[in-house]
Amino acid sequence: MNKKVVVSLLAAVIIAAGGMYWLFDRLTGNNVEIESVLSTPSSGLESETEQSEGSSSGEIESTPNEETAPTEAAAASLDGQWTIEDSSKVYFSVTTSRETVNYELSEVTGSWTIDTSEPSNTAAQAAVAMTSMSSGNSQRDNHIASADYLDVAQYPEATFELLSFDGLSEQWTAGEIVDISFTGNMTVKGITKEVQFTGQAQYDGESLKIEAATVVTFADFGMENPHNVVMDTENNLDVQLQLILQKA
Repeated sequence: MNKKVVVSLLAAVIIAAGGMYWLFDRLTGNNVEIESVLSTPSSGLESETEQSEGSSSGEIESTPNEETAPTEAAAASLDGQWTIEDSSKVYFSVTTSRETVNYELSEVTGSWTIDTSEPSNTAAQAAVAMTSMSSGNSQRDNHIASADYLDVAQYPEATFELLSFDGLSEQWTAGEIVDISFTGNMTVKGITKEVQFTGQAQYDGESLKIEAATVVTFADFGMENPHNVVMDTENNLDVQLQLILQKA
């Protein structure tokens, strides 16, 4: 075999290996970043450098009477009916021996009733369109949506019903981030399991933002761990809520 043929064969092997790696990376790599809905509270205070720069450039400085601190929200501002905004999302994450892969569910609907004076009256119902699931790879999404796993054709919707909620006080500083926890019934593939979410909430004077997470397993909802000879998969599934609520 002459030298040119050997070089050509080696080049073909390298190209094929590169193509296989690209395909493996596309099928197993993470393509979705989890987007936070909480915003960092601003103190409203300028640094001495910013103030001096404003003075030297002729800009008008804030007067001492100007309010810059977050304002306290009355309970009445939170109490009442709320609806889940279209921009809300739910994520679930699968961790393999390679990395954690995030799946985004972008169609979330539902309503909340908040009663800060009597937390037991707080209620919530939500639904997630499983057809809106995306990991950034359609081949992988179709596999997870199949009857072997989420069976989206037969169960196109997952639901959640609130049982209890802790963390909403009768007075709340607008912009403040508070710790919350709540329990409810999650139904996936027609199977209902009680789960507890822990996380944080923030009221900005207009919308109520909630970030919370829980952990379930494949077996909780009648699924087998999708590990294979190429890659191991953890049994736990991380579920994260990124919700924005608006007054109805």
